[in-house]
Amino acid sequence: MIPYHKNLTSKGYSALIFSGDHDMCVPFTGTEAWTRSLGYKIVDEWRPWLINDQVAGFIQGYANNLTFLTIKGAGHTVPEYKPEEALYFYKHFLDGTPI
Repeated sequence: MIPYHKNLTSKGYSALIFSGDHDMCVPFTGTEAWTRSLGYKIVDEWRPWLINDQVAGFIQGYANNLTFLTIKGAGHTVPEYKPEEALYFYKHFLDGTPI
């Protein structure tokens, strides 16, 4: 997957990589590591993202429109575990508005 993401993001396509922080199939630390391995410069430091003034997870932005996001309390199928949070970040990503 790494070459595909690198190819598409280097051409200007946006990518949102997300992971539930309770995912026992693919831990978010592994997803974070391969995202970092692309070698892109960090443009938005690791920070919480909020819904209704509550921490919903953490987010980090990279050059080339690549975003890595975690969802607090979600397992592998994020929309199943956290539908409100999933709708929020999907909508913002697709609308091009900040998460």
